Amino acid sequence: MSDEKNGPSDKRSSKEALMANLREANRNRRPRPAPPAHAAKAETSRRPVKPFDFSTLPEYRELRMQRAAADMMGIGNPFFRSHEGLAAATTMIGNRTFLNFASYNYLGLNGHERVNAAAKAAIDRYGTSVSASRLVAGERPIHREFEEKIAELHGVEDAIAMVSGHATNVSTIGTLLGPRDLIMYDALIHNSIAEGARLSGASRVSFPHNDWRFVSQTLDKVRHQYEKVLIVIEGLYSMDGDFPDLTRFIEVKASHDAWLMVDEAHSIGVLGKTGRGIAEHAGIDPKLVEIWMGTLSKTLSGCGGYIAGTSALVDFLKVKAPGFVYSVGLPPALAAAAITSIDLMLEEPWRVAKLHENGQFFVEEAKNAGLDVGLSEGYAVCPIIVGGSAQAAVLAHRIYERGLNALPIIYPAVPEKAARLRFFITSLHTREEISDAVRITAEELEIVRSAGSVLQQLSAR
Repeated sequence: MSDEKNGPSDKRSSKEALMANLREANRNRRPRPAPPAHAAKAETSRRPVKPFDFSTLPEYRELRMQRAAADMMGIGNPFFRSHEGLAAATTMIGNRTFLNFASYNYLGLNGHERVNAAAKAAIDRYGTSVSASRLVAGERPIHREFEEKIAELHGVEDAIAMVSGHATNVSTIGTLLGPRDLIMYDALIHNSIAEGARLSGASRVSFPHNDWRFVSQTLDKVRHQYEKVLIVIEGLYSMDGDFPDLTRFIEVKASHDAWLMVDEAHSIGVLGKTGRGIAEHAGIDPKLVEIWMGTLSKTLSGCGGYIAGTSALVDFLKVKAPGFVYSVGLPPALAAAAITSIDLMLEEPWRVAKLHENGQFFVEEAKNAGLDVGLSEGYAVCPIIVGGSAQAAVLAHRIYERGLNALPIIYPAVPEKAARLRFFITSLHTREEISDAVRITAEELEIVRSAGSVLQQLSAR
């Protein structure tokens, strides 16, 4: 007998009920979380992870091509040469002594026994670093001592010191100016000024070198469009060795309700009877300039930068400038070295006088030798303009072979037809050393120019 309860129709109904229950369970089940992205990637690809190859950058390939061209012309790399001791009027490179015209040690104070002693004493007292931002844990008495010394040197109310000259300009300009403002700067201004202006978001105008008339005429037309206007110039231009007409720029900024900023990186210790800079040189009240900027790495035997001006300006920057607020305080040894360098400069005026004498002598000797010194006024910085970049590089190599160290400045740092060797004169150079440097340069330049067509062919490859 067959069992009716287990017939075909009952089996179908049981199966349908089971499927219905499974469908209901699936509807009520929570969705399963997706695997992490990195896990999914690992499942789909087992290829090894490789860092980006920066040698594939077009800019790097161009650099390699330039180096290959230099190798083809037999030119060694003039940059990053390792000096084995103090670089002053002479220097030791590769166990060989060179006449050295590639140092910013304008007054010969870097390495002075009093400067070294002050730095060592600061290390003994404070250590090599203050380890933090001055705002939170890095303030030391020597910081204020240095800033008061700088303010006194410039003849203004106060100053603020930062750990980088480049960052001082970038941070200060970026803090004070914004999208509703205008920044006008000299066409030959330092990169730090141009970068600060770019990052500020303000409108920017690069004006022809030292052309205060252009600045005035431009502001006549556009001043009303902006809230704040900043004009930036240098006290002494590091590529050309000339300086602006400070009196005229002060008149322009005053008549257009603008601010004036003067970068004195290369003019402190160089311009003025006592080395106080372009205001002393021009006989101008320094309080007529809103912002003075300078660095420690030239005359002041250290590293870092500063802003000098009113107490209000300094108070504002100390709580708003990122390069100060978020950066470690100046190492005590550098502050001590700079303080002592200022003291020595003022105590020994012969250093500034000797620097002026040496600079003028270099320019006179160079002109007598038929060399092109461009715009140089004979204050510490003197270019010898060669022409093409290839010629400048070859000339630098040839004088180096003869024991003279002066570096080439080539395109794009300067226009291609204005490539040059740049000579920095110090108070420690002797007249004989200056005469030898000029003579060697003139002799080698004549040889280089006689082979000019060959150089052009090689550099074009």
